[in-house]
Amino acid sequence: MSSSASSSRLVGAPATLVTRYIAALYALAEEGGVVSIVEADMCALDRLGAESPEWRMIGQDPRLGRAARRRAVEETTRLVGFSDLTQKFLFVLAKNHRLSLTSALAEGFLHEAEKRRGEHRAEAHVAAPLSPAQYEALAAALTRVAGGKTHVTVVEDPTLLGGLTVRLGDLFMDASVKARLDRLERALKASAVA
Repeated sequence: MSSSASSSRLVGAPATLVTRYIAALYALAEEGGVVSIVEADMCALDRLGAESPEWRMIGQDPRLGRAARRRAVEETTRLVGFSDLTQKFLFVLAKNHRLSLTSALAEGFLHEAEKRRGEHRAEAHVAAPLSPAQYEALAAALTRVAGGKTHVTVVEDPTLLGGLTVRLGDLFMDASVKARLDRLERALKASAVA
């Protein structure tokens, strides 16, 4: 996911609060030598937030008391099989009424882990599905541009007509047919005015 996508999850949540939780969890995971385990947990937690309306309700329903919320977290962590550190982290979030931040926290932790490994994320919007060879060529080109391994998320967008757009950090590249047609239209309008 691009950094703009991860930052979009922070809307409505104090970014500094999320950043502090991520930093604390990462420090504990690093200290315990379990960064990769917690990273896997955060992937599972992110999927849980995306796929389970019940999990989202646990974090958002103000009628749930602290004890009921803790029981729900205990049952979920048992079913999913989260590590001890992730379980304790979720209990702290439940106690502080911050379970609604789990998606932003999971995404932020994953981004932090990638950043510390010198990895990058890119999001490519394409008009049609990429073949495996096209995907590999795109990933290799973006890795060269970024200067480190790049994880590419591909999103199909038929409105592009052809070509692609890519966001890599703050860099945005538009090589779509739609953009070329828009530029041609502006040039034609400008020449008609002159």
